Amino acid sequence: MKPRIGLTSSYSPDNDSQVLPANYVRAIEQAGGIPLIVPAGISGNLAGDVLDRMDGLLLSGGPDLDPALFGEVPHQRLGQVSPERDIIEIPLTQAALARGVPILAICRGIQTLNVSAGGTLIQDIVSLVPGALKHRQEAPRWHGSHGVQIEPGSLIAALLGTTEIRVNTFHHQCVKAVAPGFKITARALDGVIEGIEGPGGFVLGVQWHPEGMFERVPVFAGLFRGLVEAASGPKCSRAKAASET
Repeated sequence: MKPRIGLTSSYSPDNDSQVLPANYVRAIEQAGGIPLIVPAGISGNLAGDVLDRMDGLLLSGGPDLDPALFGEVPHQRLGQVSPERDIIEIPLTQAALARGVPILAICRGIQTLNVSAGGTLIQDIVSLVPGALKHRQEAPRWHGSHGVQIEPGSLIAALLGTTEIRVNTFHHQCVKAVAPGFKITARALDGVIEGIEGPGGFVLGVQWHPEGMFERVPVFAGLFRGLVEAASGPKCSRAKAASET
């Protein structure tokens, strides 16, 4: 059976609906997985039950996290937050980390991953990072706007086959203090963290949006293939490996 990959979604209060761009679904399907959408707004108490039905987890992009989750008050330039997403995504990510479930975290997702594991965020790059590049591009989503330097020997480098690449960018927040046990594996040229990796198997976060690029720039499909391949392993083996780290 093909591995089942849970994709987190956003909640739209305007029409009381779940929202997830279709390119996430296509990326997982083309990588050989079965995409299953995890709705925002369900109780965090269901995180374990949801994860029981998943072989891997993709944390998608979306709005800002509530800074209370990492012990800060709202910055003046904090954007829209989504309690509906935070309520399920934080416990879901923590449960996935505890069980050794493979994780690919994208944009908001890398921030969710880092905060769930005990890290913090920069709430607004423009006002808090001197000399920052433009991280909200005004170009098509498939277009790479700035370069990223990737650590040799990292999982990202292995999956993309390079240590330098141009990526798209649609964010105003980023990782600040990296969660315990995690390491920085990619940065933009201004020093903004663009990639982190965690212990215990396939735990990977990127700040850009590979789902918006992989159909035009096929190298980015490697991230989704890596997730699906990692999720193809036996659950019991992953749980054992996680418990030993």
